[in-house]
Amino acid sequence: MLQSQLFSRTLHQDPKDEPSVNARLLSRAGYIDKLMAGVWTYLPLGWRVLSNINAIIREEMDHIGAVEMHMPALQPRELWEATNRWSGQEIMYQFQDHGGRDVGLAWTHEELVAEIAKRAIASYRDLPLAVYQIQSKFRDEPRAKAGLLRGREFFMKDLYSFHTTEEEQDAFYNSVRQAYRNIFTRCGVDAREVEASGGAFTDKFSHEYQVLTESGEDTIVYCPSCTFARNAEVAEGTEKCPNCGGALTRAKSIEVGNIFKLGKRFPEAYDLKYKDANGKDQYPLMASYGIGPGRLMGTIVEVFSDDKGIIWPREVAPALVHLIPVGAGGTVTMEARGLYERLHGAHITTLLDDRADASAGERFADADLLGLPYRVVVSEKTLKEKKYELKHRSGGEAQLVDFDTLISLIRS
Repeated sequence: MLQSQLFSRTLHQDPKDEPSVNARLLSRAGYIDKLMAGVWTYLPLGWRVLSNINAIIREEMDHIGAVEMHMPALQPRELWEATNRWSGQEIMYQFQDHGGRDVGLAWTHEELVAEIAKRAIASYRDLPLAVYQIQSKFRDEPRAKAGLLRGREFFMKDLYSFHTTEEEQDAFYNSVRQAYRNIFTRCGVDAREVEASGGAFTDKFSHEYQVLTESGEDTIVYCPSCTFARNAEVAEGTEKCPNCGGALTRAKSIEVGNIFKLGKRFPEAYDLKYKDANGKDQYPLMASYGIGPGRLMGTIVEVFSDDKGIIWPREVAPALVHLIPVGAGGTVTMEARGLYERLHGAHITTLLDDRADASAGERFADADLLGLPYRVVVSEKTLKEKKYELKHRSGGEAQLVDFDTLISLIRS
């Protein structure tokens, strides 16, 4: 990638009326652009980050046997009336089309996937079944003031599973729990699995995935000595860890995912049945599992940033290397271009700062702001040494290395 062609410019000042760290830094660095409250454009670098997160999610979902699909966001009123979730809905965008038909923009897809499943599930032999999508959702969010953390149009990975027995459902549910742990670990965040209320669908606990940060809007209680954690709303009266007896700690956090069992509510609403081994009609058990990829992207910035800018974890970064030529000589420019091609040939994603009007100070400041894992500098000094200057964004001293060492250090 060439920095001159990114369809964005870095900003020296924070945007107005953006209190959240992720909104300020992602906007300044040219990853996202605000259209209105809660609605953002993912610019080329931002889209690459989001695509990397989605690729990780897809790998882990595919690994547990879920298959990807894509459902429409525009849906008729009748679909939602079957579950009594149309009337009195404050967060759903609802309107009439030119024919006077009531339609809405989906903020979740339990209704539609259950209705579609009527044509996919006929026998117990068709189960278990799990499908997922990564798709735009819409919510008329009254407090859309936290960048990518609270949007009106946003991306969601929603997975839905159908099962014949609780034992079968529990086995898949636990495989999703492990997949979620893998996803968040690969994205670089420490997401705690937190017990939460089962809500209207089940009297059992559901699970949320919360990342500790002072900028979070949620509060959890957790045990520093073991894995126990619970949403503060369902932890009233809990003073000691029920697992190890240790003292509990309260902390602010951001929810990046949730999973919960739905029982038979949606299959019953749409008369979704299957024939069991005895030929008797049964309603399948259903569960839902969500991750907000954009919300996760914003959370990563909230956690991994400093006073200079973003510090991207390796697997989600838009590129591994930010290549910066320093010096007005044509030799430096040619060497930088040559190194750019060699890095491309070595399958190392690289952003080349090819801007003709940027000073060395601007280049270094922008490199810190954009937050790619490695900064590589080509200058007259490095040319004399026949080496390159390598520095990690997360800290440490710069070092002069030859090409082979450069490749080895970046790959490791």
